[in-house]
Amino acid sequence: MATLLQGIGAAAALSSTSLDSKRFEVSSLKSLPIQTARKGRVFAIRSDSRDITLGSSNNKARSSPKLVANAVATKNQGSTASTTSKPGHELLLFEALREGLEEEMDRDPSVCVVGEDVGHYGGSYKVTKGLATKFGDLRVLDTPIAENSFTGMAIGAAMTGLRPVIEGMNMGFLLLAFNQISNNCGMLHYTSGGQFKIPVVIRGPGGVGRQLGAEHSQRLESYFQSIPGIQMVACSTPYNAKGLMKAAIRSENPVILFEHVLLYNLKERIPDEEYICSLEEAEMVRPGEHITILTYSRMRYHVMQAAKTLVNKGYDPEVIDIRSLKPFDLHTMGNSIKKTHRVLIVEECMRTGGIGASLTAAINENFHDYLDAPVICLSSQDVPTPYAGTLEEFTIVQPAQIVAAVEKLCQ
Repeated sequence: MATLLQGIGAAAALSSTSLDSKRFEVSSLKSLPIQTARKGRVFAIRSDSRDITLGSSNNKARSSPKLVANAVATKNQGSTASTTSKPGHELLLFEALREGLEEEMDRDPSVCVVGEDVGHYGGSYKVTKGLATKFGDLRVLDTPIAENSFTGMAIGAAMTGLRPVIEGMNMGFLLLAFNQISNNCGMLHYTSGGQFKIPVVIRGPGGVGRQLGAEHSQRLESYFQSIPGIQMVACSTPYNAKGLMKAAIRSENPVILFEHVLLYNLKERIPDEEYICSLEEAEMVRPGEHITILTYSRMRYHVMQAAKTLVNKGYDPEVIDIRSLKPFDLHTMGNSIKKTHRVLIVEECMRTGGIGASLTAAINENFHDYLDAPVICLSSQDVPTPYAGTLEEFTIVQPAQIVAAVEKLCQ
């Protein structure tokens, strides 16, 4: 009851807040508290005619096994025109998230942001930078370090008609709010007999970063996937980050949006016109004939790096970014499996009880007759993520392992 009363109070205060029409300026990359300039190679990856640039470290102590540098990972790529001549505008992934959030706050006064340091500090990775100045402190609400409390407050606010976006400064911290997310966020629509909707978005950085230690390298998708009533999506490019953010905010269901801490500085040109991405559809990254590779989040880039070597070896892999972690887009994946008859799953999640385990079960249940080989799942090792850089890298899937797995499946 206290949670509900807090939500009603927030709704009353929020309804009296006027919108400032002044647009904030996108912050410069210098404002990021994370390292943004890295020397070394740069991989250019094409996906659905959009160019993406991803830098990689040149630190010899943390270098992965070398892959063929001049391989081509896409069909008929040809010469690529300068991105400056293409329509749209370039954004880093964290800026795309911010742009999507700002557009939805402009469109709908019931959208608000709740979390630690989301206000004038701009969020731990600057996703909310400038929003407090534009929309005010009641629509971009800084909270104490009390995840269970402010998550419950946001759920209560959603019950009264608001659309809160909850930021976890680190997704691992949201374990402190697991009771609110499970027993309240996921189940109140059902247990109230449909009287309440819970249009809440829960988002924040997660995944294995670079030497962030075990407690800050959590992959909570495996923790939340079994909660009834919750949808889960994982962004991997600036384009789908913005589109999924907007779709999640407009959804009547509670949605958890997983962002990877190492993808925030990924740059891509996205359309100027408004668009949204489906919360339940996978993305075809690279069409192919020989094998279906299913992946998501940061592992998308490990897979595409491996694809360069695989093409040079004569293989033609089909790469799908599943994006929707719950529910799975079995239609897109099924059509691919019926064509290739072989499946490799690549994830950063843990092997035991991870997304890959659930996906393997779904594929075997629905498409067993189309498989010419057992499904192989490459996952992180079931150990707390080490702090030491070389050990940390050893626990997660590397491109060379993907190449070896494809060669094994296609024998």
